[in-house]
Amino acid sequence: MKILITGFGPFGDHLLNPSQKLVHEIHPSTDEKLILDRLILPVDHVSAPQLLLQHLHHFQPDGVISFGLAAGRAKISLERLAVNLKDFRHADNQGVKISNESVTENGPAAYFSTLPLLCIFDTLKQSNIPVELSLSAGAFLCNQIFYTLMHEIAMHQLPIRAGFIHLPALPEEAAVSEKPIPSMSIEQLIKAGEIIIRVLKRTLESNQ
Repeated sequence: MKILITGFGPFGDHLLNPSQKLVHEIHPSTDEKLILDRLILPVDHVSAPQLLLQHLHHFQPDGVISFGLAAGRAKISLERLAVNLKDFRHADNQGVKISNESVTENGPAAYFSTLPLLCIFDTLKQSNIPVELSLSAGAFLCNQIFYTLMHEIAMHQLPIRAGFIHLPALPEEAAVSEKPIPSMSIEQLIKAGEIIIRVLKRTLESNQ
């Protein structure tokens, strides 16, 4: 069983990205049946999707969980939809700001996550971890990666379950933020990540 987890590096005013820290520090299981691969993506609208697709075809995972930062949110957000839209409110790390463009020309308007979101939601709630179901991943690079991932899986009919999850900021960032923002400790994020991976692994095993 192979699962790929991805995160992003710092960007803009965000000097700490919880998705990067989570991907580096999580150790969900000593189960020899689980191979966990980790990938940190640059906040770059060109190189990030290219790197993701190269890694996807090289590693050939059974499941992919992409994580990103949603500063201002107090809960872990399970994203339901990837939309075919790039509409950046902020520039990427190359200084590029995109308005009202498609992620993929002539691609479908949206893709649904194929992660077991309801089961993940219930399990996180039972573990007293703040969580919510979110309609879409927005229109910045997180959504671009989510849509690129789902489009590649669909076009090549790959047997991969995948989706995107947004994380709150870390307390270290909240402490220096100019305006009050909610946060979640890395320990709680790691606990949540372990649960999410465990639920996905169970789902994949039940479908074999």
